Amino acid sequence: MAWQETVEQTVTGLGFDLVELERSGSGLLRVTIDWPWQPPHAGEATPSERFVTVEDCEKITRQLQYLLEVEGLEYSRLEVGSPGIDRPLKSETDYVRFEGHVVDITLKAPIGVTGSDVSANRKKFRGALERADDGVQWQVVWSDEPEAKPGVRVSKKRAPPSLQALVFTLNDIQQARLAPIVSFKGRQVPRVSAPE
Repeated sequence: MAWQETVEQTVTGLGFDLVELERSGSGLLRVTIDWPWQPPHAGEATPSERFVTVEDCEKITRQLQYLLEVEGLEYSRLEVGSPGIDRPLKSETDYVRFEGHVVDITLKAPIGVTGSDVSANRKKFRGALERADDGVQWQVVWSDEPEAKPGVRVSKKRAPPSLQALVFTLNDIQQARLAPIVSFKGRQVPRVSAPE
């Protein structure tokens, strides 16, 4: 069994999900963990998020230090942490969990958006993550119009910004992360409606 599988089994055995596992040439071994997410049942309110604590990281670190010594894996430093505000999206479950949040995606190959002014060689997009109309694919919805500056009054008669959407499958994605938007009110789900 490879050491990566051993680390994953240890992390999941302690009740956590392995989000990312990195090993650098300098000997750094970085393990990113999170609590497992379960979708709410029909008619149930969204459960409150559980966050990884320092004590959780210490527990995983102690267990991994013992395990890696037994496995004989050479490393100079072990870091165990939470995913942070720019959490990577790796699986279908991650996309379902963070539907409606603002994400940064990088495509494997450039895709132009049909019927819009999006460049045909563009690979990076930031927008609200939504399920596409077909229920299988995903889409990122955004507006290229700048947001009003804080404190500036916006007329109620002002036309809503035009929205654009890029439909993709998980196989099209090279990298996807939650957009690192800092708000002292906590992470909030944006209210973006799909273009008509």
